[in-house]
Amino acid sequence: MTSTPTIIRNAQIVDVMNECVTRGDVLLADGLIQSVGSVGAATGATEFDARGRFLLPGLTDGHVHIESAMLHPAGFARAALLHGTTGVFADPHEIANVLGVRGIEWMLHATENLPFDTFFTASSCVPATSMETAGAEVSAHDIARLLQHPRIVGLAEVMNFPGVINGDTELLRKIAFAQNAGKTVDGHAPGLRGDGLRRYVEAGIESDHEATTLEEAEEKLTLGMWLMIREGSAAKNLEALLPAVTDATIAKCLFVSDDQTPADLTQLGHMDRVLRRAVALGLEPTRAVRLATWNTAQRFRVPNVGAIQAGYRANVVLVEELKSFEVTDVWHSGARVVRDGECVVEMPAHEDAAVFDTVKLPPLDAASLRVGARAGDSWVIGLTQQQLLTTGLRLPLAQRDGEAVSDTGRDILKLAVIERHGKTRNIGVGWVHGVGLKRGALAQSVAHDNHNVIVAGVNDEDMLAAARAIEAMQGGCVAVEATRPIAQLPLRIAGLMSTEPTADVVRAYESLHDAARELGARPEHPFAALSFLALPVIPELKLTDKGLVRYNAAQQSFEFVVGYKLTTDEHRLQVILKV
Repeated sequence: MTSTPTIIRNAQIVDVMNECVTRGDVLLADGLIQSVGSVGAATGATEFDARGRFLLPGLTDGHVHIESAMLHPAGFARAALLHGTTGVFADPHEIANVLGVRGIEWMLHATENLPFDTFFTASSCVPATSMETAGAEVSAHDIARLLQHPRIVGLAEVMNFPGVINGDTELLRKIAFAQNAGKTVDGHAPGLRGDGLRRYVEAGIESDHEATTLEEAEEKLTLGMWLMIREGSAAKNLEALLPAVTDATIAKCLFVSDDQTPADLTQLGHMDRVLRRAVALGLEPTRAVRLATWNTAQRFRVPNVGAIQAGYRANVVLVEELKSFEVTDVWHSGARVVRDGECVVEMPAHEDAAVFDTVKLPPLDAASLRVGARAGDSWVIGLTQQQLLTTGLRLPLAQRDGEAVSDTGRDILKLAVIERHGKTRNIGVGWVHGVGLKRGALAQSVAHDNHNVIVAGVNDEDMLAAARAIEAMQGGCVAVEATRPIAQLPLRIAGLMSTEPTADVVRAYESLHDAARELGARPEHPFAALSFLALPVIPELKLTDKGLVRYNAAQQSFEFVVGYKLTTDEHRLQVILKV
């Protein structure tokens, strides 16, 4: 995008390097900040009077999955710009788990011509573990090739931390390729402490965004890791971790969102929302801005980004003040992209039929989800509100007519993960506490990280109807009551993202939430919460299409729950507990 020179006058300029505010002018030209301070007249320049408002470097998100917003990347960029975000460092492992390298390349194409800095990290764990079925695989050879792309700045979160600790050759090769290319290596180690954490760091892991307690965060900082402080939709760790930001540690801290729902992104904000929350919790405003700008660029070794300094990229944001961080105007590479709170640039949406038609379910019948009655206690996944961590509960199941069934009185629902890539026809069946449904079922093709179809419900009929609705839409989210969809959101792009305008996606998503609450759902974001119940690399207990997976802290390994047996016939692979 070309732009005429612009002089922004009478601004309160946030200096993130020195954590202070100075009053002055800024000249933007040729995509760069040309001068800061007292700026004279410039031939052909457009002058803009900031009227004493605060000028920040463009905000950046240090760890995000664009796909989780369910918007086309162009729609995501537009929504983020409106909230002052001018760039992200994204891990495309959601689409990679469906389409492999082809999905990552699609994301690169879809973001290539946007007035928005989209850097990527090469997805390291596709599939995340061998305990689930993905649609594709990204090998060490693939990683080496991807790292040659100028917008791929590092290796994405290495989720299989037991694999790293135990010397998995393929994982260590991926880390070595990133190190040899001079690029970064991101981590993902929820709850990992002590000797295991030390070995994880020694293997080359540089950062972590999964810390949930202050003690865990401080230990990771002590070992030299970058602390990515997450505040998203499903996981909110800012309040717990903010005390870890001190004079001694600030150089290694940054803010990230990880995952945001389309409604949260468009209505509550992006990194501006994190800044508001951080300042409300007591963090000095210029220090908060630093954690969403300069520090992020430093973490990913991107030069000349993240500060208002001569020679830096002309990405700047004007806000009313340093409390609400209400964004009024945004410049990207010197061009004004947001004017008075409205996006004023085109966002070309790249389309490709190769990312459609990715949902291929096995044949489903009345027996597909059936579980026989049993004596004694069974494993139940315990949902943790506003966290991705779950607990492993031992509870007796309700029984009827020789079958184990959902028990709405005790909030124990049947949960199923149905392989949707047309590979194995696996169906994993288990139980979850904390979803809260009193009627119907919820289902979606967004189930981290392999994005099989996940469905929770009070009876098999509604669960099967929900799964079939997902297949009919070729991906999406649905709420079902009495076997009929009462709200749905199609996600045709890899079963993860919509082709529709942002406003339509948000309306459909809000309708889904309303429907879920009418059915009794308890979580603040029921579909976001549901999506993480299939992610085995986050402790303690999760369900995949291959079975119930538990993290063994003593052995620092993931394992199928003892007592589960896989039985197969020509139609399905169903997980049944034998006691």
